[in-house]
Amino acid sequence: MSKQILVVDDEVALARLVQINLQREGHEARIAHDGAEALDAIAAGKPDLVILDVVMPKLDGFEVLQRLKADPETADIPVIMLTGRSDDESILKGWTGGVLFYMTKPFDPLDLLAMVSRAFGTERE
Repeated sequence: MSKQILVVDDEVALARLVQINLQREGHEARIAHDGAEALDAIAAGKPDLVILDVVMPKLDGFEVLQRLKADPETADIPVIMLTGRSDDESILKGWTGGVLFYMTKPFDPLDLLAMVSRAFGTERE
């Protein structure tokens, strides 16, 4: 079943790689390149899942996460944090902020797809 997924990352090539992999799995994937653009995209059409980087211009991923979880309209959107930030403080901030999964870069696209499947309750074989 096709799901709407928003990929938020300021690294253009990485965002495109994630988008292509999601589309190959049958999902519809949109891209936002910074936190402000992400919030605008979510307001324009609520996705089923957000894949969110931390370090971005305008608003970082933690601020985006906080705003999503504070708004009753978007609080239930699952978020997978996909970031280069692997320090304990950032990981804890992600978990306490309400992420479903916290994945660090570099990453295996197949692992990310497995997390997406788990998020939707459709585990891959």
